[in-house]
Amino acid sequence: MRSISDTISHLRTMAAAEPHPDQRTGPLIAMDDFGRNPGGLRGYLHVPHDLPAHAPLVVVLHGCTQTAATYDHGSGWSTLADRFGFALLFPEQQRANNPNLCFNWFSVEDTRRGSGEVESIREMVATAVERHGLDPARVFVTGLSAGGAMTSALLACHPELFAGGAIIAGLPFDTAHSVPEAMERMRGRGHDRTSLSDRVRAASAHSGPWPMVSVWHGTADMTVAPVNAALIIDQWRELHRVGEPDIAEHVGGHTRRVWHDVAGRVVIEEYRVTAMGHGTPLATDGDEACGEPGPHMLSANISSTYRIAAAWGIVPAAAPSRPVATVATEPQRPETARPSRFDPTATINDALRAAGLIKP
Repeated sequence: MRSISDTISHLRTMAAAEPHPDQRTGPLIAMDDFGRNPGGLRGYLHVPHDLPAHAPLVVVLHGCTQTAATYDHGSGWSTLADRFGFALLFPEQQRANNPNLCFNWFSVEDTRRGSGEVESIREMVATAVERHGLDPARVFVTGLSAGGAMTSALLACHPELFAGGAIIAGLPFDTAHSVPEAMERMRGRGHDRTSLSDRVRAASAHSGPWPMVSVWHGTADMTVAPVNAALIIDQWRELHRVGEPDIAEHVGGHTRRVWHDVAGRVVIEEYRVTAMGHGTPLATDGDEACGEPGPHMLSANISSTYRIAAAWGIVPAAAPSRPVATVATEPQRPETARPSRFDPTATINDALRAAGLIKP
């Protein structure tokens, strides 16, 4: 684990490297009149021409410093939707809510059923399904980083709404309730491992069945510690009543683990993307290729966009994988940070601003 000074430097580099949102355009149409919108979000839709009735809907949540259009351009979701026939919903953060366009996954009022950003996104989903005749039984959600953490919140607060979710470089639900806690959890510190599943149960009156969960994380992610992937899995394993993974395989040089329930349904899958930093993994060639590499959109010889959609059954199955002999099943543990020799108050505030957790 890098020291906090390294983390601050990395966050500043990320912010400087990100192109201005207005530089990206895409095939997205703004939503109007989708509800009360208590979270103050924007919403954009992509509905392919001649979309059949009862088509699936995928909700896509961008990361910090990104917009709906930049994330779609990088991830290739609209390309895939046009090719295989499903609709897309892109909630988008506004700078009035968060100066770096991060979804407020650490805010209690934004991550509770019926409240804030979670409620705004639910309203968008309900409106999109009704207006375009989509299949309410095939609604899915995915997101990167802060969008991944908000995906965790949506799956917890509205498990009846989503058939599945994919969390990329994100965090488990309800583990941070303040800015300092958010920074600690991003670094893999201070998690209470004993009540992770109970937090999901407490988020709604739902008692199952639970959404299928796909977890993606780079092993070299220095922005959101990879231990968070293990914690997300722990949060959902008890809900799905599964123990250790029953499949372990190599995919494009990366490790995939799979958990099946007693009925034989895949309920959890995990991709550990070897040597990848903080971002969405992309394939730049082959049948699965879609999207374009850029800041936080990383070429990794595997397409998370395609494989997530394949896991949900809305595109053809992905290429076969190679079994591995052994796979470590112990959750990763956060390391102790190295001591620093700088004034912590000003430096921490700089880091929080760079991460979009406090306003300038």
